[in-house]
Amino acid sequence: MHNRQTFENALDEVKKSLRRMGADVQTAMRNAVDSLKDMDMEKARQVIEGDREINHQEHGIEDLCIRLIATQQPVASDLRKIVAGMRISTDLERMGDLAVDVAKSALRLEGQQLIMPLVDIPRMAEILDKMVADSLTAYARNDVELARQLAVVDDEVDHIYRKIVEHLFTMSAEDPQVASQAMTLAFVGRYLERIGDHATNIGESVIYIVAGERSDLN
Repeated sequence: MHNRQTFENALDEVKKSLRRMGADVQTAMRNAVDSLKDMDMEKARQVIEGDREINHQEHGIEDLCIRLIATQQPVASDLRKIVAGMRISTDLERMGDLAVDVAKSALRLEGQQLIMPLVDIPRMAEILDKMVADSLTAYARNDVELARQLAVVDDEVDHIYRKIVEHLFTMSAEDPQVASQAMTLAFVGRYLERIGDHATNIGESVIYIVAGERSDLN
């Protein structure tokens, strides 16, 4: 039996849960980059520890969505909302994993002097923080324009990432002693760049909900 009010309430619950999860992922991302910038190993460990809660939230959202499909026999447009909700929770969970990867990179550098002041990595992280917020706002408001904008911002993230890698390769070539740390920092750039891709995926999910079309923003 498809009860509209029950369905709307459950869908609201999914939206709220995704917003909560998104906020936790943003905190994890911020703390992971701070742990690297400030060489704060305690903060890095907190990010790794906190990832279990983010995974737990993903499972909760998934269960809720599957229950909705099973009990409410949703019509096509409703089904799109549920499927997109599941996909968004998966993208957020992956972002959480990538924040953990950044935190683990910080732990790997424990006790080392950074070979360069971190400017581009925190800059990238700031843009990503806004991207994640915008992707969830686009989802909450069914805002296709904002969803499409994510792809434009993601290009900027990719550009900074390439710049970081080129810079680190040049440093390694000039001084082989820094190669190991340069490699770790290049990976951090890569993890952040992947977070941008997942934020863009959320934008694609929003377009899918509103327009029913699968667009490839990446």
